[in-house]
Amino acid sequence: MTMRLSSVRKTFGSHAALDDVSLEIDTGDFFVVLGPSGCGKSTLLRAIAGLEPIDSGDIHLAGTQVAGKGLHQPPEARNVGVVFQSYALWPHMSVRQNVAFPLETAKRAGTYVTARTNNCLETVELTPFADRKPADLSGGQRQRVALARCLAQGAKTVLMDEPLANLDPHLRSAMEAELAEFHKKSGSTTLFITHDQREAMALADKVALMWDGKVLQADTPEGLYDRPVNERVAGFIGRSTILSGEILAVRGERALVSLAGHAVEIPCPQDTEIGMARIIVRPEHVRTTGEDRDLETVVDRVTYRGGFWEANVRLDGQEQAVLVNIPHKAAAGDSLAISIDGGWVLPA
Repeated sequence: MTMRLSSVRKTFGSHAALDDVSLEIDTGDFFVVLGPSGCGKSTLLRAIAGLEPIDSGDIHLAGTQVAGKGLHQPPEARNVGVVFQSYALWPHMSVRQNVAFPLETAKRAGTYVTARTNNCLETVELTPFADRKPADLSGGQRQRVALARCLAQGAKTVLMDEPLANLDPHLRSAMEAELAEFHKKSGSTTLFITHDQREAMALADKVALMWDGKVLQADTPEGLYDRPVNERVAGFIGRSTILSGEILAVRGERALVSLAGHAVEIPCPQDTEIGMARIIVRPEHVRTTGEDRDLETVVDRVTYRGGFWEANVRLDGQEQAVLVNIPHKAAAGDSLAISIDGGWVLPA
C-alpha cells in the first residue's frame, strides 16, 4: 500500500474541509479524487503533501507514518512530487534548468544531474525545447515540464492538483493521453485532483467522489457509474434519472421492480429487500424499439447531441423526466413508447 489515510480531519474555523476521510491507494495506481469546487479535494492533496497540517487522523506514505497525533513531517521529507494547476515553473530558468533544479538543490553530482535531466526530458518528449524559457512554450508543454521535474526528483508518489484546468478544451484530450503515458513510463503512484468527471473516467484506475469534506464512494470508474451508493453519487456521475419503484421480488443480484404499473428486471445490491426503492436509470438503459415496449411516455423536451437526439420524457407517477437517446427528432407533446432494460437499485 503506497498511501493510507485513516479518519483524517482538517477544519478551518467551523468548516470541516476534511471530515473523517479514509482512503487506501495501491502502489502504481492512477487514483483520481473527483468533486465540485469547495468539497475538500485540494485540501486533501495539500495534507498528503505536507503543505497543510491535519487536526486528527493519520497519513501513511510507503508504509511510513508522515502525519498523525504529534507528528507532521515537512514536505521535503515525504518524497512526493506536486504538479500545481499553475505549473509553478521558474520563469527565468530554461526548461532544462527547471527540471534539474530539484536535483541541484539536493546537491547531486553534476554528471548525475545532467544524465537524469536528459532522460526525463526525453520521457516527456521535450528534448528539442530544453533551452527555451517557459514563456516560449505552450500550455501543454509547460505541463510536461512540471511532470518532468516531478520525475527528475525521483518521487514515486505524484500529486496533481487540477493540472489540466488552465488548458483549452481541445488540448485537454491530448494531455490526458500524455498523462496516461507519463504514468505508465514513470511507474509512479499518482493522485489526481479534478472537478471534471470526464477526466476522472478517462484516466483513473480508481475514483473517490468527495462532497462537503467527505468521501462518498471510492471505486473503479465502472463501479462508480454502474453501482453508485446513493442518489448524490448517481446524480453527479454521468447523465441519469432517479425513479421511484416498488421491488416485488429479489433473485440474487436482480430485482423485479414495478415502474408505472409494469414489471422491470433491474440489477441490485445483494442485501436489497422487498418494498419501495429508488432506481437509477441512464439513457443507455432505455430503448424505443422492441417487442416489449410497454411504458407510454410524453416528450417534454428534445436536445440535439450530435448524431442523435436526447429526449426528456414524462412517465406516469414519476417526478423526474426520463432521459432517452432517440435516432430521430421529436417534438414536445409527442407520445413515445419506451422499455427499460437496465439500471441500478440504489442501496437503502
